[in-house]
Amino acid sequence: MSSDYPKRPTAKAGSPETAFEAAESVAEVAKTREAKALVLILANGSRGCTADEVADTYEWERYSSRPRLSTLKARGEIVDSGLRRKGASGRNQVVWVVPEYGPPAPVRNQGELWGEAA
Repeated sequence: MSSDYPKRPTAKAGSPETAFEAAESVAEVAKTREAKALVLILANGSRGCTADEVADTYEWERYSSRPRLSTLKARGEIVDSGLRRKGASGRNQVVWVVPEYGPPAPVRNQGELWGEAA
């Protein structure tokens, strides 16, 4: 990924030029969809949303919500709740929530804070 991720859609280093052009062409749409996905996840509170639920709510193709959620996760705006719900495929999907509804951060001892062995 280029250094722009997760600020903007991008392609992996070494990808063909067309991959970078495609990423640039969806940048504005991606920003809008990320905002919509975040609003929906916020509105659902501790219940959160799966990728399919986001896509279904906004009538997007199912595959198009996952990159937006990945970007929100990379920016720390959403976290994996630890819960799973069945998606349209019948497989379990991650339930995404905002950090305040996510699992507690691991407890660290003081030595870990300073990079020392416990």
